[in-house]
Amino acid sequence: MSELSKKSKGRIKQAVGGLTGDKGLKREGEDDEREGQVEGAVADVKHAVTGAVKDAKHALKEVSE
Repeated sequence: MSELSKKSKGRIKQAVGGLTGDKGLKREGEDDEREGQVEGAVADVKHAVTGAVKDAKHALKEVSE
């Protein structure tokens, strides 16, 4: 499940839990939303590291020429 799907699912659970008074469902929704946020942050870090590695390889190639 994607980051956005988990965050959306979590928000829906929180809303339903709040409307029905189901604290367990609301907490579960909060957990799902946080999990989606963490997955998004991990993806952002992976993307940044990949970009930095590509930049470093490019810089090293230019220096060696």
